[in-house]
Amino acid sequence: MTTETHEVDHELIEAAAHVARTRCRGDDHTMAAAARAQDGRIVTAVNAYHFTGGPCAELVLIGAAAAQGVYALDTVVAVGDRDRGVVPPCGRCRQVLLDYFPALKVIVGAGDRVRTVLITDLLPESYVWADHQLDAE
Repeated sequence: MTTETHEVDHELIEAAAHVARTRCRGDDHTMAAAARAQDGRIVTAVNAYHFTGGPCAELVLIGAAAAQGVYALDTVVAVGDRDRGVVPPCGRCRQVLLDYFPALKVIVGAGDRVRTVLITDLLPESYVWADHQLDAE
């Protein structure tokens, strides 16, 4: 594990924080995510909490990005409502983000310790789903 840090995209954090402040209401939507596409656009989303395990904001973000024609993401961040700040992705989101975007950068940490790391640093010795699929012949 290299744990190499990259420049922090503060505009991306603010985009997610803005969505968390203005769109997360009550217990149904408690997290916001923002991602910078490789072309520079910012895509945002909120989670859809449900007791059956509704999708996290990062997973909703993947679909929202695709709906806007964005299939290559560079950096992602999640921010909690009620001014909770940056929240790292859960294990399921880490795995899905790795499978969709193996070179993705993720903003993690809190306060003045916010940093940007590669998704692979969040899942050392990771299982990459695509590496285990049989080639179609």
